[in-house]
Amino acid sequence: MAAKNYRDLIAWQKAMDLAELVYKVTGRLPDEERYGLTSQLRRASVSVASNIAEGQGRFTDADFHRFLSIAHGSVREVETQLLLAARLGLLSHEEIDSAIELSAEVGRLIAGLARSLKPKA
Repeated sequence: MAAKNYRDLIAWQKAMDLAELVYKVTGRLPDEERYGLTSQLRRASVSVASNIAEGQGRFTDADFHRFLSIAHGSVREVETQLLLAARLGLLSHEEIDSAIELSAEVGRLIAGLARSLKPKA
């Protein structure tokens, strides 16, 4: 594995950008969503970067691959919740489109990183 530290991974850096963006846009959600979509979106977005970091800190590529799979699932969770916010008219199309685009990029980076590990079954 080329990266010596998770902070060197572009997937982690972009996942941090995604979490930051999610925090910004969820700050504009209605107060009644504080314990609903706001909380869920924030936790899911933080989970993406956290699982990349935790996986990179493990001792085997197989462990890293497993955590990348969890991170990839969290990306899909973020996307689903953003799409729900759009359906409910809680966020602007610009905010949603920007966050969806970034989440898709993060998903591609995670998938590429996982492919590079070639885990043993």
